[in-house]
Amino acid sequence: MLSIDKLSYQSRWRHKDPRVKFALYVLFMALAMILPPLGQVLLLLGLIISTCYLLRINPLSYLKWLLIPLGFLSIGLIAIMISLSSQPESLLCSFPIGNYWLGIDPHGLQTANQTLWRSLASLAATFWFMLNMPFEQLIKLLKFCRVPHLLIEQILLTWRFIFIFVDEATAIYQAQSLRFGYTTLRISYHSLGMLVSMLFSRVISRYQQMSVALDIKLFQGDFHL
Repeated sequence: MLSIDKLSYQSRWRHKDPRVKFALYVLFMALAMILPPLGQVLLLLGLIISTCYLLRINPLSYLKWLLIPLGFLSIGLIAIMISLSSQPESLLCSFPIGNYWLGIDPHGLQTANQTLWRSLASLAATFWFMLNMPFEQLIKLLKFCRVPHLLIEQILLTWRFIFIFVDEATAIYQAQSLRFGYTTLRISYHSLGMLVSMLFSRVISRYQQMSVALDIKLFQGDFHL
């Protein structure tokens, strides 16, 4: 199982009404948007503690998850803080570039601080919702929200084929590794190309097998969700 799916099924709230979880998620997102930075920090800490408790995981593992989007967020924050001005006294620190000065804008620094905590609080709220929502409950929530039946079927099939895709890719990679397919860079590129081509054909074959199984079961075009 994928890690996110495995964690959601070990949550203490896995049997909780999905409508309650969604309502709390909307509340958390609203608070992340309207609270001042100090409130957003407190909300972030509360969500981290709640998520770690409900999922029975180590806080260090959770912080490692946050490091992944934090790298992308840092690039945007740097762009917000740095400004180009013709008046160096308006910048906290700067260096000249021709007739202009490039440095840190105090207003940009304040905006970056607000953006940082708002983004982290929103991200923690999304982690909390998705990691406590098993996929079957997500389907129930979509049905409750009157999402079109066809769209729900597409989501269900896409989720199913993610597992097939990962399973086939893992099997091919392990077989190549046992045959020393990744010992050097040149061999690794060759093995990766073979993996992609084989993966496509294997996934198509699995799809055909599923189609045959559905035909045998007299599938009429609708899944009973």
